[in-house]
Amino acid sequence: YEIKAPRVLKRRDGKFWGLYGAYRKRGSYEIDPGYEGVCCSDDGLIWRRAADKYILSVHDDSCKEWERGSIYQPWLVQDGDKFYNFYNAKKMPEWKEQLGLATSTDLLCWDRYKDNPVLRVRSGGFDSDFVADAKVFRDRDHWCMFYFGVGYGKAHIMMAFSKDLHHWNADPNPIYKAGQHPDGLDKQHAHKISLVYNSANETFYMYFCAVGEAGRGIGLITSKKLAQD
Repeated sequence: YEIKAPRVLKRRDGKFWGLYGAYRKRGSYEIDPGYEGVCCSDDGLIWRRAADKYILSVHDDSCKEWERGSIYQPWLVQDGDKFYNFYNAKKMPEWKEQLGLATSTDLLCWDRYKDNPVLRVRSGGFDSDFVADAKVFRDRDHWCMFYFGVGYGKAHIMMAFSKDLHHWNADPNPIYKAGQHPDGLDKQHAHKISLVYNSANETFYMYFCAVGEAGRGIGLITSKKLAQD
């Protein structure tokens, strides 16, 4: 989970493991309510459910009001013998999305953190409506989280920091604000990132979902200015 490490699958008990988001029926995009499940694979190519029942659901007794509208995508991290699942969920009818945490020692049974949500919306800021889609990495002596905030009618790429994975301090300003692309690629939204580090030129490449004048596409920002072909 080191921020500069290559992204590789890890084996546990001879199998690869993953968490996934799911919805109760087909036919549209993210039909409420959402759930989360756990899967495993022997070869990383063919996957099967590792449990017949969801691991997080709006029907759980432990589900709180802030997440009762729908539960969205997981982000899985291991630290020592414990697994951490960062997930965003929403409250309706106001549609506020915030980030929660659940932990496990076996990947099958999960416990919600008592002080959820661990990252909350902030009134009047760039994340006043959504705090969503956490991507968590280890950077030397601390953890960093990339997420997208929705505020002022747009989605922006933002960061938060933690020493213990439970308590987070979020920067109020985006690291990348929607609308910065000169051709309008991300005029409406810049969100849902994927981070890659290239050791050859010591540069981070951040790919993100861009929504703008030409519709939806993939944008790229880098930690260093790159030579143009």
